[in-house]
Amino acid sequence: MDEVKVVVAHSERATLRVGDVFLKVDADRARVGTEVEAMSLAPVPTPEILWHEPPVLAIAALRGTTLGRLGGPSTGSPAAWAAAGAAIRTLHDAPPPPWPGRAGRSAVALAAELDDECGALVTSGVLPADLVARNRRVAEAALRPWTPAFTHGDLQIAHVFVDGDEVTGVIDWSEAGRGDALYDLATFTLGHEEHLGDVIAGYGTGIDIDIEVIHGWWSLRSLLAVRWLVEHGFDPFAPGCEVDVLRARM
Repeated sequence: MDEVKVVVAHSERATLRVGDVFLKVDADRARVGTEVEAMSLAPVPTPEILWHEPPVLAIAALRGTTLGRLGGPSTGSPAAWAAAGAAIRTLHDAPPPPWPGRAGRSAVALAAELDDECGALVTSGVLPADLVARNRRVAEAALRPWTPAFTHGDLQIAHVFVDGDEVTGVIDWSEAGRGDALYDLATFTLGHEEHLGDVIAGYGTGIDIDIEVIHGWWSLRSLLAVRWLVEHGFDPFAPGCEVDVLRARM
């Protein structure tokens, strides 16, 4: 029998690997349904769905390896990062799905959530006040009107697989929906600022890519994530992770 490996696990969801099969268990059945539908609509390579029995989704392993992970070195070449940028552009150019995704929250709602979280970070002593205040100002750039696009919503580099310079698949679509294209670009390059130029080169022209907005999303996403990560057993203070992303804006 193949060994069962826990890929990630917390109170909301867990992913297990058994041989070449990944089993995703999600406490939110609607989120699993969103993932299945989003993969059926996405114009980029996605894993083969083997079966879906809520709250469990079984998918096949993808060929290749990820481009890296947050807090670790990138294993991909500049050409691979550019290929990922081109794949992201293909997704963003597709007709967006009818439902809002994680990248589609309104500026008003995000600003309120961000202000509450910044207050909690300072009050609890998790982060120093000057670090929070500086990044709150940087995050303001992301809080602006945007044209809806087909967004992945959680496009971490660990969710994009490549074989050489070819993108072989994108995983974890549970947060997909209508949203801000620059949120995806920011999430993908979070902690790997040195590859932003490669990604933009592959992404191409025709959409206004405002670097200040991407910086804003880096700060906003990191501020909102720190306490959740700590409370769920992850370490945002590890080298290259969220707290270092916030420090870089200082």
